[in-house]
Amino acid sequence: MRDQAVPEEVTVEVTDVVGEWTKFLKKQYKRELAELSREYPHNRSLIIDYRSILNNRLAFELLRSPGKVIGDIRDAIIQNKLIKLKDGEDPERINIRFTNLPQRTDIRDIRAEQINTFVAIEGILRKTTEVRPRIVSAVFRCRSCGKLTDPVIQGYGRFDEPDFCPNCERKTRLDLVMNRCRFVDTQKLRIQESPEGLRGGEQPQTLDVDATDDLTGQVAPGDRVVVNGILRSVQRVNYGQKSTLFDIYLECNFIEIAEKEFEEIAISEEDEAEIKALARDPMIYKKITRSIAPTIYGTDDVKEAIALQLFGGIAKDMPDGSRLRGDIHVLLVGDPGIAKSQILRYVVKLSPRGIYTSGKSSTSAGLTATAVKDEFGDGRWTLEAGALVLADMGIAAVDEMDKMAKEDRSALHEAMEQQSISLAKAGITATLKSRCALLGAANPKLGRFDQFVPIAEQINMPPSLLSRFDLIFVMTDQPEAERDGAIANHIIKTHSVGELIKQHEYSPLPDVDEEYIERALAPVTPDIDPVLLRKYIAYAKRTCFPILSDGAKEALIAYYMRLRNLASGNKPVPVTARQLEALVRLAEASARMRLSNTVDTEDTDRILRIVDACLRQVAYDAESGSFDIDKLVTGVTKSQRDIIRSVKETIRNLSGESGGQAKVDEVIDILIQQGFSRDKIEYTIEQLKRGGELLEPRHGLIKLIG
Repeated sequence: MRDQAVPEEVTVEVTDVVGEWTKFLKKQYKRELAELSREYPHNRSLIIDYRSILNNRLAFELLRSPGKVIGDIRDAIIQNKLIKLKDGEDPERINIRFTNLPQRTDIRDIRAEQINTFVAIEGILRKTTEVRPRIVSAVFRCRSCGKLTDPVIQGYGRFDEPDFCPNCERKTRLDLVMNRCRFVDTQKLRIQESPEGLRGGEQPQTLDVDATDDLTGQVAPGDRVVVNGILRSVQRVNYGQKSTLFDIYLECNFIEIAEKEFEEIAISEEDEAEIKALARDPMIYKKITRSIAPTIYGTDDVKEAIALQLFGGIAKDMPDGSRLRGDIHVLLVGDPGIAKSQILRYVVKLSPRGIYTSGKSSTSAGLTATAVKDEFGDGRWTLEAGALVLADMGIAAVDEMDKMAKEDRSALHEAMEQQSISLAKAGITATLKSRCALLGAANPKLGRFDQFVPIAEQINMPPSLLSRFDLIFVMTDQPEAERDGAIANHIIKTHSVGELIKQHEYSPLPDVDEEYIERALAPVTPDIDPVLLRKYIAYAKRTCFPILSDGAKEALIAYYMRLRNLASGNKPVPVTARQLEALVRLAEASARMRLSNTVDTEDTDRILRIVDACLRQVAYDAESGSFDIDKLVTGVTKSQRDIIRSVKETIRNLSGESGGQAKVDEVIDILIQQGFSRDKIEYTIEQLKRGGELLEPRHGLIKLIG
């Protein structure tokens, strides 16, 4: 084990440090200082970019002995009156903050020699406490002589109070004089290292951060942050015994919030020019579709729907306070081995706030939010945000949705339609926002699709949840010589290129150069680079709010009316208003893809083609030859509902004569005369028996319950 002396804050010999800092501030930060003079004490932080400290000696000294440097800069400002206040007093409460430190440290790489030095630590915020005042200088009044003491400076942890009065020197109790004390806002944050860089079995490590003054209340759990600060240590105390072990925490100097959402990605002017050029390309839809999971062959309609989901519709806040969601939810139901999970993982990588969870290992608390009691919030109950809250303004990908427990799945209902999560636990009543688009994947009930059973019966999910998805794709795996050949070629090509790259890395091959590899990679290279695509989506979400043109309105209404009219008389109801809202959202997303300010008929044609394909797969009732949204929404088609009603009526009519029981054979005979098939009747009687609506007291006799 290495023995190390904890470094004192190193003092570097410089003749006139304060003078050097004064020169630096006057030269580089004149404007910021003038701004502070106007806005102090409302704004009391001077933010210095580390990269602008050109004097290497000063820059090195900041990293080695930050406390001294911050004191020097404060002295430079006060002595040379760099901030001129109206009433001529000194800006005592000025904070010196530093950004853009050269090197970032992982939490697991923090070592003893870094104590009392300046470090930058990157990670995800797990928890925050509420903002509370902490006393920094306390003034006491003596109970005997009634005089006030000088301010007693308070550090972290224990409250420091004098044992005797410094004036009359008596050992007496002293009272705290609240209105003479100085307080500062303080908040505790817990930061966890980003899970991306971890090896298999490693647990992500955490570090506590103390944020004070104007840094408090800036961040929320789930944000990716870089925290700059001074690493401090505090001795552990076990049952009043001081331990030789010390705990570390970070005294926060500045919090840089990494890009959280599409709305916050930085886009330069060159990027903007490139984005506008892309939008003018007539092939933009094809390009965007091809840029999503290019290693997966085919499934173009699914990729197009995911592209629409990434762009999203417009969330509308109405004057009466209601909110219409703009996020598009997509569900992929398919046979195993069709690369559903692969698509989900790619989309999460593409979306700035993407969260991936798997249904079997997710609980409702893990998806929504949970109340935890811990020492972090002084033994109080605190809320921990779950996956759907962390994916706010991004995409939540939930794999294996059919394997989720019933209770856990119901947590998704509110998150999908109202886009908020309400909970009342342990005396906390809260509503958290979860404005995320949900991309779900599920397998059919029996593992693979059965061609002869209606699809709604094969999706093992409650109808109430299914109706919340705007698009449901059924991805079947049917043998088809031409397509199978193309997929096989694509897979082999991808593997061989991967092998080539690996071998070339290990021992360079003679006739292989960068160009050759690029040509070989062409089939699996996205048309638009993922970084640019991210910026393109961000730009569209930030600047593009298309309006429905008259032609588009008419097209959507006509399509909706046409499907509703199919329901005339005895036909099933094909489409509800929820589907019409989905059409509007999809049309807006389609217009956003080409940065258009109007939704034209080309957009409606495109999305009606996709929706038509979806409805044809999911809600088409082959028996009546028409669309039937009931099949999707309630899991029971209209023709099935008709037969259930007829069976019950027949039993009622027959049982009226013989003490409430009816013979099965007679029921079947009467219904066959009404035009129903024997299989269907027997299946329905079996279903009703299973559902507890029919009872079979003796073989061959049935009676209705209730």
